[in-house]
Amino acid sequence: MIRRYLNADGRLRLDDRPGDAIDGIVWFDLLSPTAEEAAGLEAKLGVDLPTREEMEEIEVSSRLYYEDGAAFMTATLPAQADRDNPLMAPVTFVLAADRLVTIRYHEPRAFQTFPMRAEKVAMGCTNGEVVLVALLEAIVDRIADILERAGRDIDGISHDVFQHKEVMRTTSRNFQAVLEAIGRKGDLISNIRDSLVTLERLIGFLGQATTHRKSDKDIRSRVKTLARDARSLTDHASFLSQKITFLLDASLGMINIEQNAIIKIFSVAAVAFLPPTLIASVYGMNFHFMPELEWPWGYPLAILLMVISAALPLWYFWRRGWL
Repeated sequence: MIRRYLNADGRLRLDDRPGDAIDGIVWFDLLSPTAEEAAGLEAKLGVDLPTREEMEEIEVSSRLYYEDGAAFMTATLPAQADRDNPLMAPVTFVLAADRLVTIRYHEPRAFQTFPMRAEKVAMGCTNGEVVLVALLEAIVDRIADILERAGRDIDGISHDVFQHKEVMRTTSRNFQAVLEAIGRKGDLISNIRDSLVTLERLIGFLGQATTHRKSDKDIRSRVKTLARDARSLTDHASFLSQKITFLLDASLGMINIEQNAIIKIFSVAAVAFLPPTLIASVYGMNFHFMPELEWPWGYPLAILLMVISAALPLWYFWRRGWL
Protein backbone atom coordinates (compact mmCIF):
# COMPACT_ATOMS: atom_id res chain seq x y z
CA MET A 1 0.00 0.00 0.00
CA ILE A 2 1.21 3.50 -0.86
CA ARG A 3 0.01 6.62 0.92
CA ARG A 4 0.77 9.89 -0.85
CA TYR A 5 0.81 13.20 1.01
CA LEU A 6 0.54 16.63 -0.60
CA ASN A 7 1.85 19.95 0.61
CA ALA A 8 -1.16 22.14 1.45
CA ASP A 9 0.20 25.49 2.65
CA GLY A 10 2.71 23.88 5.00
CA ARG A 11 0.28 21.13 6.06
CA LEU A 12 0.14 17.52 4.91
CA ARG A 13 -2.92 16.30 3.10
CA LEU A 14 -3.55 12.74 1.98
CA ASP A 15 -3.66 12.65 -1.81
CA ASP A 16 -6.96 11.24 -3.00
CA ARG A 17 -6.62 12.31 -6.62
CA PRO A 18 -7.27 9.65 -9.25
CA GLY A 19 -4.37 8.44 -11.34
CA ASP A 20 -0.67 8.28 -10.62
CA ALA A 21 0.24 11.96 -10.79
CA ILE A 22 3.06 12.94 -8.43
CA ASP A 23 2.83 16.73 -8.77
CA GLY A 24 2.85 18.41 -5.36
CA ILE A 25 3.51 15.18 -3.47
CA VAL A 26 6.20 15.53 -0.79
CA TRP A 27 5.91 12.16 0.96
CA PHE A 28 5.36 8.62 -0.32
CA ASP A 29 4.68 6.24 2.56
CA LEU A 30 5.03 2.60 1.49
CA LEU A 31 3.52 0.10 3.91
CA SER A 32 4.29 -3.52 2.97
CA PRO A 33 4.47 -2.60 -0.73
CA THR A 34 4.06 -5.16 -3.45
CA ALA A 35 6.75 -5.62 -6.09
CA GLU A 36 4.54 -3.87 -8.66
CA GLU A 37 3.97 -0.85 -6.39
CA ALA A 38 7.67 -0.51 -5.65
CA ALA A 39 8.62 -0.87 -9.33
CA GLY A 40 6.08 1.75 -10.40
CA LEU A 41 7.35 4.29 -7.86
CA GLU A 42 10.96 3.55 -8.81
CA ALA A 43 10.15 4.38 -12.43
CA LYS A 44 8.53 7.69 -11.46
CA LEU A 45 11.27 8.85 -9.08
CA GLY A 46 14.26 7.35 -10.87
CA VAL A 47 15.68 5.58 -7.79
CA ASP A 48 16.04 1.93 -6.81
CA LEU A 49 14.16 1.26 -3.57
CA PRO A 50 15.67 -1.35 -1.23
CA THR A 51 13.95 -4.69 -0.74
CA ARG A 52 12.96 -6.00 2.67
CA GLU A 53 16.03 -8.25 2.76
CA GLU A 54 18.30 -5.31 1.98
CA MET A 55 16.65 -3.23 4.72
CA GLU A 56 17.43 -5.93 7.29
CA GLU A 57 21.17 -5.84 6.59
CA ILE A 58 23.09 -4.85 9.73
CA GLU A 59 26.12 -3.28 8.02
CA VAL A 60 26.18 0.51 8.23
CA SER A 61 27.15 0.68 4.57
CA SER A 62 23.93 -1.15 3.71
CA ARG A 63 21.77 1.14 5.85
CA LEU A 64 23.26 4.59 5.17
CA TYR A 65 24.37 5.43 1.63
CA TYR A 66 23.93 7.66 -1.41
CA GLU A 67 22.71 6.30 -4.72
CA ASP A 68 21.47 8.06 -7.86
CA GLY A 69 21.55 11.40 -6.05
CA ALA A 70 19.27 10.17 -3.25
CA ALA A 71 20.11 9.57 0.42
CA PHE A 72 19.07 6.19 1.83
CA MET A 73 18.77 5.85 5.61
CA THR A 74 17.50 2.85 7.58
CA ALA A 75 16.75 2.60 11.30
CA THR A 76 15.14 -0.04 13.49
CA LEU A 77 11.95 1.29 15.07
CA PRO A 78 9.53 -0.21 17.63
CA ALA A 79 5.85 -0.83 17.02
CA GLN A 80 3.18 -2.01 19.46
CA ALA A 81 5.40 -0.59 22.21
CA ASP A 82 2.56 -0.37 24.72
CA ARG A 83 3.53 -3.95 25.53
CA ASP A 84 6.83 -5.21 26.94
CA ASN A 85 7.67 -7.11 23.75
CA PRO A 86 7.45 -4.52 20.94
CA LEU A 87 7.75 -5.46 17.31
CA MET A 88 11.16 -4.30 16.09
CA ALA A 89 11.65 -3.89 12.34
CA PRO A 90 13.65 -1.65 9.99
CA VAL A 91 12.23 1.45 8.34
CA THR A 92 13.98 3.03 5.36
CA PHE A 93 13.87 6.77 4.66
CA VAL A 94 14.77 7.85 1.12
CA LEU A 95 15.39 11.53 0.49
CA ALA A 96 15.14 11.95 -3.28
CA ALA A 97 15.31 15.56 -4.46
CA ASP A 98 12.42 17.34 -2.70
CA ARG A 99 10.47 14.19 -1.87
CA LEU A 100 10.58 11.75 1.00
CA VAL A 101 9.92 8.02 0.58
CA THR A 102 9.47 5.75 3.59
CA ILE A 103 9.42 1.98 3.30
CA ARG A 104 8.22 -0.12 6.21
CA TYR A 105 6.59 -3.43 7.04
CA HIS A 106 5.07 -2.60 10.43
CA GLU A 107 3.17 0.28 12.09
CA PRO A 108 5.24 2.47 14.43
CA ARG A 109 2.97 4.85 16.33
CA ALA A 110 4.67 7.96 14.93
CA PHE A 111 3.55 7.07 11.40
CA GLN A 112 -0.04 7.26 12.63
CA THR A 113 0.13 10.35 14.84
CA PHE A 114 2.45 12.53 12.76
CA PRO A 115 0.29 12.73 9.58
CA MET A 116 -2.80 13.57 11.64
CA ARG A 117 -0.96 16.35 13.48
CA ALA A 118 0.67 17.67 10.30
CA GLU A 119 -2.75 17.84 8.67
CA LYS A 120 -4.13 20.06 11.44
CA VAL A 121 -1.07 22.19 12.25
CA ALA A 122 1.05 24.04 9.71
CA MET A 123 4.50 22.52 10.25
CA GLY A 124 6.11 23.91 7.13
CA CYS A 125 6.03 20.57 5.30
CA THR A 126 6.86 22.12 1.95
CA ASN A 127 9.35 19.46 0.89
CA GLY A 128 10.53 15.99 1.78
CA GLU A 129 13.45 17.21 3.86
CA VAL A 130 11.21 19.14 6.27
CA VAL A 131 8.80 16.18 6.44
CA LEU A 132 11.69 13.84 7.28
CA VAL A 133 12.98 16.04 10.12
CA ALA A 134 9.48 16.51 11.56
CA LEU A 135 8.81 12.76 11.30
CA LEU A 136 12.09 11.96 13.08
CA GLU A 137 11.14 14.41 15.83
CA ALA A 138 7.86 12.54 16.29
CA ILE A 139 9.73 9.22 16.41
CA VAL A 140 12.16 10.51 19.05
CA ASP A 141 9.23 11.86 21.11
CA ARG A 142 7.54 8.47 20.90
CA ILE A 143 10.67 6.66 22.10
CA ALA A 144 10.94 9.17 24.96
CA ASP A 145 7.36 8.27 25.97
CA ILE A 146 8.23 4.56 25.89
CA LEU A 147 11.26 5.12 28.13
CA GLU A 148 9.22 7.27 30.51
CA ARG A 149 6.60 4.54 30.88
CA ALA A 150 9.32 1.91 31.33
CA GLY A 151 10.93 4.07 34.03
CA ARG A 152 7.66 4.24 35.97
CA ASP A 153 7.23 0.49 35.71
CA ILE A 154 10.79 -0.08 36.91
CA ASP A 155 10.13 2.18 39.90
CA GLY A 156 7.10 0.00 40.70
CA ILE A 157 9.25 -3.13 40.54
CA SER A 158 11.79 -1.46 42.83
CA HIS A 159 9.02 -0.78 45.34
CA ASP A 160 7.98 -4.45 45.20
CA VAL A 161 11.54 -5.60 45.82
CA PHE A 162 12.30 -3.19 48.66
CA GLN A 163 8.85 -2.92 50.23
CA HIS A 164 8.58 -2.14 53.93
CA LYS A 165 8.94 -4.91 56.51
CA GLU A 166 5.41 -4.30 57.79
CA VAL A 167 4.10 -5.07 54.31
CA MET A 168 6.36 -8.10 54.07
CA ARG A 169 4.78 -9.59 57.19
CA THR A 170 1.25 -9.29 55.81
CA THR A 171 1.86 -10.15 52.15
CA SER A 172 3.69 -12.96 50.45
CA ARG A 173 6.03 -11.63 47.77
CA ASN A 174 6.06 -13.61 44.56
CA PHE A 175 9.68 -13.32 43.52
CA GLN A 176 9.06 -15.38 40.40
CA ALA A 177 6.66 -12.69 39.14
CA VAL A 178 9.18 -9.99 40.09
CA LEU A 179 11.97 -11.72 38.18
CA GLU A 180 9.70 -12.17 35.16
CA ALA A 181 8.79 -8.47 35.24
CA ILE A 182 12.47 -7.51 35.48
CA GLY A 183 13.25 -9.74 32.51
CA ARG A 184 10.49 -8.20 30.40
CA LYS A 185 11.63 -4.66 31.19
CA GLY A 186 15.21 -5.66 30.44
CA ASP A 187 14.20 -6.93 27.00
CA LEU A 188 12.20 -3.75 26.33
CA ILE A 189 15.06 -1.44 27.28
CA SER A 190 17.50 -3.52 25.25
CA ASN A 191 15.31 -3.21 22.15
CA ILE A 192 14.90 0.54 22.65
CA ARG A 193 18.67 0.98 23.06
CA ASP A 194 19.25 -0.89 19.80
CA SER A 195 16.70 1.36 18.09
CA LEU A 196 18.34 4.50 19.49
CA VAL A 197 21.76 3.38 18.23
CA THR A 198 20.42 3.08 14.69
CA LEU A 199 18.62 6.42 15.04
CA GLU A 200 21.80 8.16 16.20
CA ARG A 201 23.64 6.83 13.15
CA LEU A 202 20.78 7.90 10.88
CA ILE A 203 20.63 11.42 12.35
CA GLY A 204 24.41 11.79 12.04
CA PHE A 205 24.21 10.75 8.39
CA LEU A 206 21.29 13.15 7.87
CA GLY A 207 23.35 15.98 9.34
CA GLN A 208 26.04 15.34 6.73
CA ALA A 209 23.38 15.13 4.02
CA THR A 210 21.85 18.48 4.97
CA THR A 211 25.30 20.06 4.83
CA HIS A 212 25.94 18.48 1.43
CA ARG A 213 22.51 19.62 0.16
CA LYS A 214 23.08 23.13 1.59
CA SER A 215 19.83 22.96 3.49
CA ASP A 216 18.32 25.83 5.42
CA LYS A 217 19.96 26.84 8.66
CA ASP A 218 16.75 25.99 10.53
CA ILE A 219 16.82 22.42 9.21
CA ARG A 220 20.46 21.93 10.20
CA SER A 221 19.71 23.32 13.66
CA ARG A 222 16.79 20.92 14.11
CA VAL A 223 18.95 17.99 13.03
CA LYS A 224 21.57 18.94 15.64
CA THR A 225 18.81 19.12 18.27
CA LEU A 226 17.61 15.69 17.17
CA ALA A 227 21.11 14.31 17.61
CA ARG A 228 21.34 15.71 21.15
CA ASP A 229 17.89 14.35 22.03
CA ALA A 230 18.74 10.88 20.71
CA ARG A 231 22.02 10.90 22.64
CA SER A 232 20.29 11.91 25.88
CA LEU A 233 17.69 9.18 25.40
CA THR A 234 20.48 6.66 24.87
CA ASP A 235 22.06 7.77 28.15
CA HIS A 236 18.70 7.46 29.91
CA ALA A 237 18.18 3.98 28.45
CA SER A 238 21.65 3.01 29.72
CA PHE A 239 20.70 4.27 33.19
CA LEU A 240 17.49 2.24 33.15
CA SER A 241 19.45 -0.81 32.01
CA GLN A 242 21.84 -0.41 34.94
CA LYS A 243 18.90 -0.04 37.31
CA ILE A 244 17.36 -3.23 35.96
CA THR A 245 20.65 -5.05 36.54
CA PHE A 246 20.73 -3.71 40.11
CA LEU A 247 17.13 -4.82 40.71
CA LEU A 248 17.95 -8.27 39.36
CA ASP A 249 20.90 -8.62 41.72
CA ALA A 250 18.83 -7.25 44.61
CA SER A 251 15.98 -9.68 43.90
CA LEU A 252 18.36 -12.62 43.86
CA GLY A 253 19.84 -11.34 47.13
CA MET A 254 16.37 -11.09 48.68
CA ILE A 255 15.62 -14.64 47.57
CA ASN A 256 18.82 -15.84 49.26
CA ILE A 257 17.91 -13.95 52.43
CA GLU A 258 14.47 -15.55 52.59
CA GLN A 259 15.94 -18.99 51.88
CA ASN A 260 18.49 -18.47 54.65
CA ALA A 261 15.69 -17.41 57.00
CA ILE A 262 13.80 -20.62 56.24
CA ILE A 263 16.93 -22.72 56.77
CA LYS A 264 17.56 -20.86 60.04
CA ILE A 265 14.08 -21.77 61.28
CA PHE A 266 14.67 -25.42 60.53
CA SER A 267 18.12 -25.28 62.17
CA VAL A 268 16.70 -23.70 65.33
CA ALA A 269 13.88 -26.24 65.43
CA ALA A 270 16.37 -29.09 65.05
CA VAL A 271 18.56 -27.74 67.89
CA ALA A 272 15.55 -27.06 70.13
CA PHE A 273 14.06 -30.53 69.72
CA LEU A 274 17.35 -32.43 69.95
CA PRO A 275 17.49 -32.53 73.81
CA PRO A 276 13.82 -33.64 74.18
CA THR A 277 14.46 -36.31 71.58
CA LEU A 278 17.49 -37.49 73.56
CA ILE A 279 15.47 -37.67 76.79
CA ALA A 280 12.60 -39.49 75.09
CA SER A 281 15.06 -41.91 73.53
CA VAL A 282 16.70 -42.67 76.86
CA TYR A 283 13.42 -43.40 78.62
CA GLY A 284 12.08 -45.24 75.63
CA MET A 285 14.62 -48.02 76.06
CA ASN A 286 13.09 -51.28 77.29
CA PHE A 287 15.67 -52.32 79.87
CA HIS A 288 14.23 -54.02 82.96
CA PHE A 289 16.55 -52.40 85.48
CA MET A 290 16.03 -48.65 85.09
CA PRO A 291 15.66 -46.75 88.42
CA GLU A 292 13.25 -44.14 87.01
CA LEU A 293 10.75 -46.79 85.89
CA GLU A 294 9.63 -47.28 89.49
CA TRP A 295 9.24 -43.62 90.32
CA PRO A 296 5.61 -42.43 90.72
CA TRP A 297 6.52 -39.05 89.22
CA GLY A 298 8.87 -40.39 86.59
CA TYR A 299 6.64 -39.71 83.60
CA PRO A 300 5.75 -36.07 84.55
CA LEU A 301 9.44 -35.47 85.34
CA ALA A 302 10.50 -36.73 81.90
CA ILE A 303 7.91 -34.47 80.19
CA LEU A 304 9.09 -31.51 82.27
CA LEU A 305 12.72 -32.19 81.34
CA MET A 306 11.82 -32.33 77.66
CA VAL A 307 9.94 -29.01 77.85
CA ILE A 308 12.78 -27.31 79.73
CA SER A 309 15.43 -28.70 77.38
CA ALA A 310 13.48 -27.31 74.40
CA ALA A 311 12.73 -23.95 76.00
CA LEU A 312 16.30 -23.20 77.09
CA PRO A 313 17.83 -23.21 73.55
CA LEU A 314 14.93 -21.13 72.24
CA TRP A 315 15.43 -18.61 75.04
CA TYR A 316 19.18 -18.48 74.36
CA PHE A 317 18.63 -17.92 70.63
CA TRP A 318 16.14 -15.15 71.41
CA ARG A 319 18.57 -13.40 73.78
CA ARG A 320 21.27 -13.56 71.14
CA GLY A 321 18.94 -12.01 68.54
CA TRP A 322 18.99 -15.02 66.27
CA LEU A 323 15.20 -15.30 66.20
